[in-house]
Amino acid sequence: MKRISAYEIALSALSCALATIMLTVGMYSAILLFTGYLFGCIALMMPLAKKSYLGYGLAYIATCLLSLMFNAAGFFDLLPFILFFGLHPLVNELQLKIKVNRWLACAVKALWFDGTMYLIWKFVFGMTTTIPIIDAYIVPVILIGGTLFFVVYDSMMYKWRYAVNTLVKRITK
Repeated sequence: MKRISAYEIALSALSCALATIMLTVGMYSAILLFTGYLFGCIALMMPLAKKSYLGYGLAYIATCLLSLMFNAAGFFDLLPFILFFGLHPLVNELQLKIKVNRWLACAVKALWFDGTMYLIWKFVFGMTTTIPIIDAYIVPVILIGGTLFFVVYDSMMYKWRYAVNTLVKRITK
């Protein structure tokens, strides 16, 4: 197992701090919740730029625990980040490392995203919705709308990955 350097530890700590701040701000303001997920994911990409999977894993776990600690009542707001958004950068990095077919990986990740959204719907919104037409059509809406959203989101995250890798490379020079 590769030893983690002091630079990678500092990069992981910075990543954790930024992701925690972004998620906490997003959880306190419902309007900024998705923005918190997005910037939290981008912040967590920093250790992956140095191929520090252990640093990423520790930063991810610490981010989830710290964000939950700062807003314990917002567990259901944090659930999409725990189940999908926080793990997505790692899956993208592993996909590129293992060289999985891009379209196959996108389909699998889209199903993962849709499954996460359905689970969130069932546990968070499904208990409070009493309109039968919404319950009847939620699966097609999630499958079509969620998949279209995910394809755009995934391509955007690859562009952010390149930007973060460039930034981290400049920091090390």
